[in-house]
Amino acid sequence: MMRFTLPRDIYYGKDAMSVLKTIKGKKAVIVLGGGSMKRFGFLDKALGYLKEAGIETKLIENVEPDPSVETVMKGAEVMREFEPDLIVAMGGGSPIDAAKAMWVFYEYPDTSFEEILQPFSFPELRKKAKFVAISSTSGTATEVTAFSVITDYAKGIKYPLADFNITPDIAIVDPELASTMPPKLTAHTGMDALTHAIEAYVSTMNSPFTDPLALKAIHMVFDYLPDSYKGDTNAREQMHYAQCLAGEAFSNALLGIVHSMAHKTGAAFSTGHIPHGCANAIYLPYVIKFNAKCAKARYGDIARSIGIEGSDEECVKALCDKIDQYNVMLNIPKTLKEFGVLEDEFKAKVGEIAVNAVGDACTGSNPRPITPEEMEKLLTCTYYGTEVDF
Repeated sequence: MMRFTLPRDIYYGKDAMSVLKTIKGKKAVIVLGGGSMKRFGFLDKALGYLKEAGIETKLIENVEPDPSVETVMKGAEVMREFEPDLIVAMGGGSPIDAAKAMWVFYEYPDTSFEEILQPFSFPELRKKAKFVAISSTSGTATEVTAFSVITDYAKGIKYPLADFNITPDIAIVDPELASTMPPKLTAHTGMDALTHAIEAYVSTMNSPFTDPLALKAIHMVFDYLPDSYKGDTNAREQMHYAQCLAGEAFSNALLGIVHSMAHKTGAAFSTGHIPHGCANAIYLPYVIKFNAKCAKARYGDIARSIGIEGSDEECVKALCDKIDQYNVMLNIPKTLKEFGVLEDEFKAKVGEIAVNAVGDACTGSNPRPITPEEMEKLLTCTYYGTEVDF
């Protein structure tokens, strides 16, 4: 038996955030990132709508990019003191992911972080609060997914938490919030969305319910990302919807080793954090070539859905070429070396990273099984830009 789960309600379109004035509740905690929601006036809007609904509010601010275990635990403590019956997470993937994890420790204070690392092992939520997610970036789609990514900086590892319990009750997909994204963030989040959709389509967990969502998202990203990157407002709106469709697909079909690699390299190097969408964009063409031995026909379907013609082999090559072209257009490096990762450090750490990546929660649904030795070879290809021929 398989399962397909989405938020109870998705509100989308201009001024979708106004639905907050109709929400039932007594107390809401609002979880925010670094300040953009306040700076652009969206927080004041949300507070005004919640006030109209007669709901008392408290803020948890300054969730960092790639939120830490410590941030999650501190936020849960604030929730336990305030006792909200609504958790409203607002902004990019980081505050929403953090708020999802805070939710668990708010409702179950005695649970440890280690206890929820096993996918689909969470205790039953909604004993104390329901969850509203308002996304401001067009990539993670965490507003509709059963996932949260939390970083243990002491170990240099990102942990993807997975459980249908943390799928939000309400998702608000208001394109006005995405209109403020700078070009680099637009590029990275857009390629994150593309990776979500492609990995969902070729995943071993793909289904007739997820395939149409994935293919439509892929089509929309290729159509709208270039103009969205240039600031076109209609393209920016369509990308906000495309990433949401991709999220609906991968939340149910799961992902693959592009994400395993991104999770385990994002915080691994002294030269600085590799933004998640940027890492996905670098790795995606290499992984397609690796996976093609087991998923050539599925990649062929993707290529043909965007107008590429030819045999499956020709379609795989052309799809990778198209992704490479988009990365060039979006100023995304082709290799980890080009990104700035130091060669000596890469060589010193790649073995351990490979083991961690194979153990990542996303590896199990990748279409081609992979060993730590193969993962090390694949990561080495992404560092030097060499061909994947194994």
